[in-house]
Amino acid sequence: MQGPASPRKLSFNSATGAIIRTMPTLLRWLARRPLRLLHALGAALGWLVWLLSPHYRRRLAANAALAGVGGRERRAAVAEAGRMSLETARLWLRPPGAPLPDPVQWEGAALLEQALESGRGVVLLTPHLGSFEVCAQAYAERFGARQPLTVLYRPARSALLRELEETARARPHLATAPATLAGVRQLLRALRRGETIGLLPDQVPPEGMGVWAPFFGCPAYTMTLAARLLRQSGARALAIWGERLPRGAGFRVRVSELAEPLPEPPPADEAAAALADATAINRSMERLIALAPAQYLWGYHRYKHPRQA
Repeated sequence: MQGPASPRKLSFNSATGAIIRTMPTLLRWLARRPLRLLHALGAALGWLVWLLSPHYRRRLAANAALAGVGGRERRAAVAEAGRMSLETARLWLRPPGAPLPDPVQWEGAALLEQALESGRGVVLLTPHLGSFEVCAQAYAERFGARQPLTVLYRPARSALLRELEETARARPHLATAPATLAGVRQLLRALRRGETIGLLPDQVPPEGMGVWAPFFGCPAYTMTLAARLLRQSGARALAIWGERLPRGAGFRVRVSELAEPLPEPPPADEAAAALADATAINRSMERLIALAPAQYLWGYHRYKHPRQA
């Protein structure tokens, strides 16, 4: 018989999975509550996980320190991580075909319009910043009928949570691709059809699918997939993130050019080219994170060694 998980192993993903397994009725009830209430409860959840998990506390503090994030913003990040957990339930569990339940403002939508008009594929890159879940759903709602979106995701270990991910993210004009070879092919086909794809380039890829590139000055195993897809397809790259507005006022989806484009021409050596591309993308993600460091998931295990493919 399996005993309870130790506090050391607690994380927001495992906590969310436990809720889904043991209290699905409560989770669905919460998903129907106002966003302001969910954010208040989520902030409390964030601090609860922080208090129960010394390992999480150390990792959050260490990652934030590498980026020069001070104590005030670190404390705010604890609450913001909890808010993300409960707003995700609200986004995932809304009725199929229903519009987004909360207001979404757009900043930089003209850049996205221009990219779509070009007829080329578009690659949207977002770090674990703000509400990255709302970015995909807001894009699908506003632009999806014109140019569908496929997002890459890592399937959860829990079968129940994995099923929820797949069904909740499968919305009109929004498809999902697992982080497998088949999923990569799915993304490339979408780009060659002139469609849009979304990636989290600060997600640690499996072994053999990344390079060790600096991220806030420390080597982090970084995916090479984003740059490979851009170079192979000729797609347009844009940065996007979903700012969480205060007092449950909704979200602001912010679109911009990458702060640092991929090197042109790339280095002749394949390994050097992969490192240069990953470094450029990491720097662009750092610039985004600097806009709202309190909304970045500093507790994410960004500097871990990759799992086997």
